[in-house]
Amino acid sequence: MKVFSVFFFLLATVVATSRGSQDSSDSSCLSWRFAVEANNIRGWKTVPKECEKYVGHYMLGYQYRKDSKAVTDEAWRYVKSLKLPRDGRNIWIFDVDETSISHVPFFSKHGFGAEPINKTLAYEWVNKSKAPALPESLELYRKLLSLGIKVVFLTGRAEEWRKVTATNLKNVGYHTWEQLILRASSYPTNATVESYKSNEKRKLEEIYGYRIIGNIGDQWADIQGIHRGNRTFKLPNPMYYAP
Repeated sequence: MKVFSVFFFLLATVVATSRGSQDSSDSSCLSWRFAVEANNIRGWKTVPKECEKYVGHYMLGYQYRKDSKAVTDEAWRYVKSLKLPRDGRNIWIFDVDETSISHVPFFSKHGFGAEPINKTLAYEWVNKSKAPALPESLELYRKLLSLGIKVVFLTGRAEEWRKVTATNLKNVGYHTWEQLILRASSYPTNATVESYKSNEKRKLEEIYGYRIIGNIGDQWADIQGIHRGNRTFKLPNPMYYAP
């Protein structure tokens, strides 16, 4: 968590210094980000070039952290209001990328989503297992465990990334989980994130008998579809879109 905060502060200072006074496009970019988070703008490939500085400033500024905290605080209020049976079947689903861990260090060097993702460089970054935890999600994770709620990580990463994913999660504080689900090669390459995750959540409920108390992710595809859970929570991410 400290590593994330130091990185966040240093880069925020650089971005704030380089951009000087607010760009005239800030208001339109704020509206663009709002429409993205509201799922009104869909299927976009990259951040509009004129919004690169705006998105960078948002991701490295206090507002991103505040917005994330608003989501996880509401999730915690919801959980505390429940009277859950203590049968070991209560689970909470966490997405991984931009939910449990953050790739802001990578995107800060690649236009904050304004550049098409270079898969070779992205895979090299992921393979390092050095993505920091999103502090607000890590705090929620710990609170859920304290109530006896089990955590399932459900990611769109391919099965071949299991070791580096598990290593990264453990390195930043996610030390235990009920299941870590990655995308098996049996899924068609054209299968959407939503259809894949919906099917995996169906199996958790129908085959394994779990009760999905909550489900949190940074993409709408993480929390839509069937078997989405009793409550869903959407974290902000204006850097990329997963269909």
